[in-house]
Amino acid sequence: MTDLPLIPVRMLNEHVYCPRLAYLMWVQGEFQHNEFTVDGAIKHRRVDRPGGKLPEQPSQAADDETRIHARSVTLSSDELGLIAKMDLVEGEGAVVAPVDYKRGKRPHKAASGVYEPEQIQVCAQGLLLEEHGYSCPEGVVYFVASRERVRVPLDEELRTRTRNAMTELRRNAASGCIPAPLEDSPKCPRCSLAGICLPDEVRFLSRTPVQPRPIFAARDAAKPLYVQTQRAYVRKDGEVLVVEQEKEQVAKARLAEVSQVALFGSAALTTPALHECLRREIPVTWLSYGGWFIGHTVTVGRRNVETRTHQYRASFDDGRCLDLARRLVAGKIVNSRTLLRRNWRGTDDDASAPRELLTALREDMRHAGRAPSLAVLLGVEGAAANRYFQNFQNMLREASDDLGFDFSTRNRRPPKDPVNALLSFAYAMLTREWTMALSSVGLDPYRGFYHQPRFGRPALALDMMEPFRPLVADSVVLTVINNGEIRPEDFISAAGGCNLKDAGRKKFIQAFERRLQQEITHPIFKYRINYRQLFEVQSRLLVRWLGDEIPTYPVFMTR
Repeated sequence: MTDLPLIPVRMLNEHVYCPRLAYLMWVQGEFQHNEFTVDGAIKHRRVDRPGGKLPEQPSQAADDETRIHARSVTLSSDELGLIAKMDLVEGEGAVVAPVDYKRGKRPHKAASGVYEPEQIQVCAQGLLLEEHGYSCPEGVVYFVASRERVRVPLDEELRTRTRNAMTELRRNAASGCIPAPLEDSPKCPRCSLAGICLPDEVRFLSRTPVQPRPIFAARDAAKPLYVQTQRAYVRKDGEVLVVEQEKEQVAKARLAEVSQVALFGSAALTTPALHECLRREIPVTWLSYGGWFIGHTVTVGRRNVETRTHQYRASFDDGRCLDLARRLVAGKIVNSRTLLRRNWRGTDDDASAPRELLTALREDMRHAGRAPSLAVLLGVEGAAANRYFQNFQNMLREASDDLGFDFSTRNRRPPKDPVNALLSFAYAMLTREWTMALSSVGLDPYRGFYHQPRFGRPALALDMMEPFRPLVADSVVLTVINNGEIRPEDFISAAGGCNLKDAGRKKFIQAFERRLQQEITHPIFKYRINYRQLFEVQSRLLVRWLGDEIPTYPVFMTR
């Protein structure tokens, strides 16, 4: 406990508001803006600019009436174990008061005019000022929206509650165990970290009878920027990313509306544009001309060390690896079976998928759930995949044969026919999406549980995408073929391989994005969510399972 850093006073506020929130922010380094935090930052801009000066030593003269008005004052104390950046300190001589700015209106429901977290925060600031020799009989909370100042007397009772809060926060941080989420609290929907904390989902999966409320993953309004034009480059122009080719502008996108940048082949990004993407935490992914996922560029990464520690520890535990792998493979088989059942295109007399095939896949799913080792599980998955792809042709419309979309077996590296070219490209796109989702929650996408580590292979992304191969990748392939969105002239064949042309790749990317934006009802939590948000939720649920907050990882399966 003695090795703990100084407690930021703002964390005391968060701890009293919600101990789990303080742990996520302070110990695990998690943070996510929402409209309330952004509004608060805007309303703090003036007091965040340093102004005035707080004397290092208070005046000792009893009649000193020198006025003090200092903004953005940082004080710390090893004795108290606290550090604070105070919005404003005002007073005369040696008697001062900390003034803390809050973005909202004064809460008239609170008897004192100030809620408990704000009282604790301003009291801790007062203790720091006293530690530096000042007299601080009261603090002030200023509510920007209603322009009201509320005085907070720093009596002995409040000081005791503040010290108790400091002790509790230190104890939680030293324990290494994240506190349980609040139960059905009205605070959660307004909390910017609700999508990270997953309070209702964690309680629901921990066998607590509470129905989860809808959550909203970050950057829902932002969209990926794909640049596949060869020799194109992306530059920054103010708040806009401009795509140019041969010094001619071909596209542009507002930075605030970009969730990620994907560059194909020789497309490039200028250094200022890359710096701005990193500053805004917009990941940049690099793909080969043919769409093979090469890598990605992100900022220094998530600061949540505990998440990676849990991941690495579990990845060396054979029992946990097998447990998760069984669930993921079983989920993939179930979703493959569902896709066959829903999209089977038989004759009028035999319009549904054969019962024998569905029964065999159900048996494969059961065998996967009981596999005694990863080697056996690999064999079960291979048998199920072989059964699935042997019947893949039956999900293509009859006219597709005449168009050259014949499919007999799965082949790759390189794919030899148009359908396999589409499947390979779809899996590469899905791998990229999962790599982004896992990185964004602080997991290492290269350390998996089912797929073994191999140079340059995002093993965890490959693990997590297994149940989504049929639901997203295969589904998009069926859509673009059966709807006639992609034609044989969209492919090029050379040296025994088949690949998409630029125009075909553009059409496929559009269809893939449509699929990711499609909303579905979560079969466990019952709220509506699109696939891209679902990837983030599933990633965060994996984090909760790795941290032993929930007993099992819930694999997404459709009926």
